[in-house]
Amino acid sequence: MALLQRVAEQGRRVVRFTLDGRPVEALEGDTILTAMLTNGDRLRRTEFADTPRAGFCMMGACQDCWVRTEEGERLRACGTFIADGMRLLSNGEWNS
Repeated sequence: MALLQRVAEQGRRVVRFTLDGRPVEALEGDTILTAMLTNGDRLRRTEFADTPRAGFCMMGACQDCWVRTEEGERLRACGTFIADGMRLLSNGEWNS
């Protein structure tokens, strides 16, 4: 179940990406945070207690929204726009 629900959207191109191995869609101009939360119930799991996280400050100051690509790249979800073909993970190793 998605944590965020779109209410009214028109006129933006669909962007296709992969989230935890499954194909999903977002809209052009969405941040990774928005794209992940409209397609799932969390942004990531905390590295300390394995509890779900959904971001905190939403403006790039708190370090809570780091996510990884399947290739291991760290991205700040609140300030990075989703792109076609991204392969994102909502869980994984965060200490490296």
